[in-house]
Amino acid sequence: MGRILLLAMEEVLGRSGLNAVLRLASLDQLIGDYPPNTLDRAFPFEHLGEIHDALDRLYGNKSGRGLALRTGRVCFKYGMQEFSPNLGHGNLAFRLLPLNMKMLTGAKAVADLFNRYSDQRVHVSEAQDRIWWHVERCPICWGRQADGVCCHLAVGMIQEALYWVSGGHNFMVEETQCRAHGDSLCTIQAARLPLD
Repeated sequence: MGRILLLAMEEVLGRSGLNAVLRLASLDQLIGDYPPNTLDRAFPFEHLGEIHDALDRLYGNKSGRGLALRTGRVCFKYGMQEFSPNLGHGNLAFRLLPLNMKMLTGAKAVADLFNRYSDQRVHVSEAQDRIWWHVERCPICWGRQADGVCCHLAVGMIQEALYWVSGGHNFMVEETQCRAHGDSLCTIQAARLPLD
């Protein structure tokens, strides 16, 4: 998963932009030497927190947020290439589900994927009008303190997942709680009705 993140950041920032972020994060050892394409848990949470912090410091909070959102969307694309057989999205039963059920089933499948292949602890809950993604161990804000929510990469990934599950609709997705802001966990909510 660390490799997916770095490939996505390289696509969004370019190689020189990513190298600048890695240098600022004191992670020079990753320049041109991404983690191998394995399921080993060799990419520490500290690295992701440091990279996200360096992104904000290098580009400013507003631009860093936008770049993190875009990176999250690209992470989903690369993640689908690597993990799509594990999600069960290609079977006929999933494709025939109503949109609300697809959203919930897809959210739970992605949460299970993170729980299985990373040290994140994610669970999903729902209400009639929204779905919540609760992250108890969040690598994006790991070791960080912020004046507000800062897990924009996760928001971008969920935006892209919903876009894909819905066949091209955009949804309101926002982080409402963040450990870096002093909350007990990171919570991202997604509206069940599309914006368009």
